[in-house]
Amino acid sequence: MEKRTVLAVVLSIVVMLGFYFIMALVYPPAPPAALPASPETGGTAVVTGAPAPGLAAPETLTAAVPDAAEDQPVSAGQAEALREQRITIETDLVTAVFTNAGGDLVSWKLKKHNDGSGPLEMLVSGDQEARGFTLALGNMDVRPLTTLFRVERPAGDPYTVAFLQDFMFPGGEQFRLTKRYTLKPNEYMFELAVTLDGGHSTAGFSFPGNPGALAAAYTLGFGPQIGPAFQKIDQRYEYRNYFSFTNGKRKQEKVNEGSPTLLSSSRASWSAIAGKYFTFIAIPLLPQYDLVLSARPEAGLSTASRLYITRQELGSARTEDIYRFYLGPKTQEDLQLYNTGQNGFMLKDMQLVEVANSKGFLAPLETLLKVLLTFFNRLVHNYGVAIVLLTLAVKAALFPLTKKSSESTLRMQALAPKIKEIQEKYKDNSQKMNMAMAEFYKKEGYNPLSGCLPMLLQLPIFFAMYNLFNNHFDLRGAMFIPGWIPDLSIPESIFHFENFRMPILGWTDIRLLPFIYVGSQLLYGKVTQTPDQQGNAQMKLMLYAMPIVFFFVLYDVPSGLLVYWIMSNVLTMVQQLTINKFLARKRAEMAAGNAVKVVKPEKTLNFSAKGGKGPAAASRKKKK
Repeated sequence: MEKRTVLAVVLSIVVMLGFYFIMALVYPPAPPAALPASPETGGTAVVTGAPAPGLAAPETLTAAVPDAAEDQPVSAGQAEALREQRITIETDLVTAVFTNAGGDLVSWKLKKHNDGSGPLEMLVSGDQEARGFTLALGNMDVRPLTTLFRVERPAGDPYTVAFLQDFMFPGGEQFRLTKRYTLKPNEYMFELAVTLDGGHSTAGFSFPGNPGALAAAYTLGFGPQIGPAFQKIDQRYEYRNYFSFTNGKRKQEKVNEGSPTLLSSSRASWSAIAGKYFTFIAIPLLPQYDLVLSARPEAGLSTASRLYITRQELGSARTEDIYRFYLGPKTQEDLQLYNTGQNGFMLKDMQLVEVANSKGFLAPLETLLKVLLTFFNRLVHNYGVAIVLLTLAVKAALFPLTKKSSESTLRMQALAPKIKEIQEKYKDNSQKMNMAMAEFYKKEGYNPLSGCLPMLLQLPIFFAMYNLFNNHFDLRGAMFIPGWIPDLSIPESIFHFENFRMPILGWTDIRLLPFIYVGSQLLYGKVTQTPDQQGNAQMKLMLYAMPIVFFFVLYDVPSGLLVYWIMSNVLTMVQQLTINKFLARKRAEMAAGNAVKVVKPEKTLNFSAKGGKGPAAASRKKKK
């Protein structure tokens, strides 16, 4: 029993350390405070770096129609052209707002997904207005264009808008830049076509004040952050992962806050910034480009998630580049669309669904649990009840092993005297003791670890459940009990402190589920405790200390996970009470069997005396 106790302690410690390790590995700590805005860019983050050596001095590039910021007299027609315009495009799924100042996207709201008071904004701003798909004529060190473009809307096409402007070099050479956006009525993906017509056939665009001519045609920039808005990155509420997909394989890119990550001359089919439930995916249809990912904090944001695509030198006087971008929910249904060809862009086998798929050895288990959870929800139309049914299914699947574990415990109690005898005999020689114990177990056909198997199986199920409840899109906003558990994907709360954090603990809410968990765990320990463990000081420590430790560990986990664990404890208690009745019958049978073994020789003795045969009869004959 001492070995089983030590093993239980070790397993519990492994559970705790494993939990902290995986949390820290999968969900890194929140980034530091935001850096101050750059005075040169008015709060827009740029990745700074030394200019490439040996490049020519910058040329001056001006718009054929003067920029609104320039203090010059303009005609009435030019004044009209200088007025900033906001263009809104409505589809069945999104409301997109563009500005002709640079031809940028300034808002992308998901109509079917709410965030607080209204549709979810996917373009999160810091201190400055967010600008998606900015264009800089050069590399990403160049300030993006804010020149006012002319706007064109094709007749009969409500889902397309084009922004165009003519630029002129000092020598009089002119070229036209066009940005054309095309949306689809039932998709979160859209197309951006960038056209440069005329002017230089190679790169070398730059502006006064930038560090030298830059050997790139242009750079598209997206940022500063994808929605939903959040105060800080936290593994329980939000996170950002960065992916690229090359040669049929998804790779997670490591992006630190100090410097950007360059995927030079990328051949990736796509690259993505993925949050907990939503994602931004870039699909550049270019022969060669550089892609940069940046997580540098910005003014007004604790962390940013920017993506830059730099187009290499142009090979002709007219070039049109096509990009597809997905900006929406990270759901299997929406992403799988681009594997089938049944979409507005007729894309096939893009494997965008890899953004939402889990990786690692627990991924198959998580997928199975997700399928079961979705199935139960279709039956009852309540994810909370579906979690209860899923818990029942898991317990039913593990019942044979749990029963076997209980039988093993009973067998261990029967073998305890002999084990104690071996331990006493070889107490001064641990090597001989281990050999004698192994021989004894082999002779008895008993495996001392068989009782721990259900505990070992619970560990991967717990981590798979944690990942499922923390990432499964359909759990976002899934209500269980109105007024108490409105969202199974986040911690519940019965009282929120305004502008206050509890000292040391840092709590901002009082939660009920963790207290219910502790109560269920203590009852679970009482019910499953065997009689020989009741006087064991170590087991008492395990019984009372471990639930308290896990109370703090699990205080801020998604409420769905605690619902699962509480129900698991309740069902285990019911299960254990049933098993206890079974064990009581087993003990009675074992006791009866021992009694038969003791009584049987006496019956034989009496029978022999009556029957005149056997040793007793022979003895009587001798006496006669």
